[in-house]
Amino acid sequence: MISVLETYDIDFEKRIVLKEFDGHIEAPNWTPDGKKLLYNSAGKIYSFDLKTGASLTVYTGKCNACNNDHVLSPDGQYLAISAGTNRLPLSRIWVLPIAGGEPRLITKKYPSYLHGWSPDGETLAYCAKRKNGYDVYTISMQGGPETRLTDAPGLNDGPEYAPDGKTIWFNSVRTGLMQLWKMDANGGSQTQVTFSRDRNSWFPHVSPDNRRVVYIAYRAGDVKPGSHPPNKDVEIRMLDLESGATETLLGLFGGQGTMNVNSWAPDSSRFAFVSYHVGRRLSRHGGNLLSELAF
Repeated sequence: MISVLETYDIDFEKRIVLKEFDGHIEAPNWTPDGKKLLYNSAGKIYSFDLKTGASLTVYTGKCNACNNDHVLSPDGQYLAISAGTNRLPLSRIWVLPIAGGEPRLITKKYPSYLHGWSPDGETLAYCAKRKNGYDVYTISMQGGPETRLTDAPGLNDGPEYAPDGKTIWFNSVRTGLMQLWKMDANGGSQTQVTFSRDRNSWFPHVSPDNRRVVYIAYRAGDVKPGSHPPNKDVEIRMLDLESGATETLLGLFGGQGTMNVNSWAPDSSRFAFVSYHVGRRLSRHGGNLLSELAF
């Protein structure tokens, strides 16, 4: 398996290959200073320098089973991860310094999968399985009691705050296929946004300028509505929040791991994602570091 770390430039409508990796990497986050991407691989978190192309391991202490649900604080000082430990391998949410350090446990209950951090830095939004299935919850970044925001049947997942902090975007299977939804930050006014009849739509990522939302879409017949597996032909689609128009930006082989968490650049000009290739390297065809990839 070859993992390809890429970006997509909105204005120029171009894919750019940053680097190819032997093995499996997932879910890039862009740092607020625009200089690095963070991703996970084999239970660890890595920092990728956009200038040099070098990757460094971020020390996460006892959390040696980090998954693809990790988010940076708005001020860039902290990293929140979803991870297990040797003692308890199931996913819980932890916070640590962005440069690495001993993690501090936020959610005592499990499994919990982080997706959003409020713009004021005070609150985390996540998907968690409790007695009644998977729903959207929030919690203070200091820990404490959690607040349940959704209670609809089926899976409710992928919560991310809009840049103004007033709205949370998420995806829900409550109407049949997986669709994008949004709600007030307190869980009120839950409103369906996409109404696709042939796609399952996952993980809405709002651009920092609050103009666009990009997300992953599976063909309806390829997966069950509540499933987002890897190694599938998927689309990255974009919703224009000003016009309401939705378009497919590109198709790729990916799915789980491609774009689980928000990966917009700070200036909203591009976003990062991961595609996957079996048995061949793009560099044989000119797809090397910082090169354009035709599609």
